[in-house]
Amino acid sequence: MSIIAEGAAEIAARAERELEALVAVSSPSGDTPGAEEAIAVCVALLPPRAEIERVPCSTPKSASDLIARIPGTGSGRMLLLGHLDTVIAHASHALLRRDGDRLYGPGTADMKGGVVLSLGVARTLSAHPELFAELSVLLVTDEEWRTVDFAHVERFAGYDACLCFEAGERTADGGEGVVVRRKAAGTLRLAAVGRASHSGSAPDQGRNALLALARAAQLLAEHHDPGGSDRLSVVPTRIRSGDALNVVPAAGDLVFDMRADRVEAFDSVLAAIPPDIGGVALEPRMERRWPGMDSMGQTAELLERASERLGRPIAGVGRGGASDASHFASTIPLTIDGLGPRGGGAHTPEEFVLAPSLVERAEVALAVAVEALSDGA
Repeated sequence: MSIIAEGAAEIAARAERELEALVAVSSPSGDTPGAEEAIAVCVALLPPRAEIERVPCSTPKSASDLIARIPGTGSGRMLLLGHLDTVIAHASHALLRRDGDRLYGPGTADMKGGVVLSLGVARTLSAHPELFAELSVLLVTDEEWRTVDFAHVERFAGYDACLCFEAGERTADGGEGVVVRRKAAGTLRLAAVGRASHSGSAPDQGRNALLALARAAQLLAEHHDPGGSDRLSVVPTRIRSGDALNVVPAAGDLVFDMRADRVEAFDSVLAAIPPDIGGVALEPRMERRWPGMDSMGQTAELLERASERLGRPIAGVGRGGASDASHFASTIPLTIDGLGPRGGGAHTPEEFVLAPSLVERAEVALAVAVEALSDGA
């Protein structure tokens, strides 16, 4: 039996129980005890000879990230990448439950299901040290809420391949899809500074921050152009202003989520922000600038070989959502994402993965990993 079939069968035989254990841990971004417990579960699932290291997280005051290194006797170096934090708060946490082929639970698709597969791939490859010089697993604790620079790019510079295990998908024709292209992501926060006054006796003496932000939302949303050359999307997602029912709001803030093929495309939105609207000062701040990734050209031959090894097609696809894989794509040309199980409902109480996809996506991941390591040989 091949390393693909045998390894995937072993991964799948354990995956549901391992996912149950990991989902049982509530680990929303920023919660240190939850992150530490999730990391403890993952350490127990790593190959016995993995060398464990805890390194500072990119986000201050978050639990330290986990790096596991497995030495080999070959020549290629590969990074397996994932995150353990979820957006589901403790109050909404639930244990894993099965309904037919669906396994429901917080973070199942984004991305504890993928983490389980990455650890299984690490165990399978660990039994074949001749395939690699070094195999590393990086699990971070802040992916869902990070607004600072990513701390780990230089640490893995020069690696031959990076495989990230965000949720997988089918292509339009039913083939196996892996993500090789992602948009850049930007979070823009616009603060408004106006002047308070009594909304009944002196409404016109104030400078209404809420009105200014509402106008700014419409003004900047005019730059939304997903069909344009940069495929730029500009979406107001949150507005906050005012503290009382009878006071002209003096302050507030407005948040935009922006996506584009190039980070530089966000500059046109920033340049369109006026210094004030109706006497209310506007103070913009970019809280997040995540790069895009496009490794379609670099990975085409690899995916063709992996398809032959697997016996069914694996196609590179694009996805709009952000991922830590994008940070590595500029320094690790063979960067491939979307190797996790298929599912849906990410970031909602109805998040799920499809149980049959656990073995199918384990096969995909192993086929891609073995071929990527042969590139680095």
